[in-house]
Amino acid sequence: MRTAAKIISILFHPLLLTSYLVLILGYYFPSMLMIAPDRLNSILVFVFCFTFVLPAVNILMFKQFGTISDYTMASQSERIIPFVAISLIYGVTAFLFYYKLPFSQNFNNLILIIAAMVVVSTLMTFFQKVSVHSLAIWGGIGILLPLNKAVEQNYLLWPTAIAIVVAGAVMSSRLILQAHTPRQILVGSITGFLIGFSGIIILFQQ
Repeated sequence: MRTAAKIISILFHPLLLTSYLVLILGYYFPSMLMIAPDRLNSILVFVFCFTFVLPAVNILMFKQFGTISDYTMASQSERIIPFVAISLIYGVTAFLFYYKLPFSQNFNNLILIIAAMVVVSTLMTFFQKVSVHSLAIWGGIGILLPLNKAVEQNYLLWPTAIAIVVAGAVMSSRLILQAHTPRQILVGSITGFLIGFSGIIILFQQ
């Protein structure tokens, strides 16, 4: 059981959220991202490098320097410095997409919403430990749910339904691993959903 929980936690690591969302939206709702299909793969690689590889390398460095005792960052105090560093990376990435790279406005706004999730999770970590896994997966659901109404056909219905099932598996895995309390998971889930949902609502009102 714990092995399965570890695998789920790795497969749906918070740093993978951006890549998963770009992949889902690029395939099922390409008009939202406004990116040509022949450019999707190259953009996905670019996004993966900035939102997963760079933060992951930072975590590895913090482990090597002894800033954190292990990669799970079980204690609240150990999370602060790595989370601040990751927030800076996501903030710079959002800035680059907005002002330096010729991508679509909707795509840039998506990156901005995700960066907001990262920053909020960092700010919360100064005061309490929350489940960032839950925050990320429910943030993704918060993004996908309102987009279902924007699609003429139900292309996003199954991806959204699968995401909800995955969210249940992720939350259960964090409990099985005793990485978080039910309250920490609940707080993370609500926070992520509110940021994702409200961010998309604002995006489509522009």
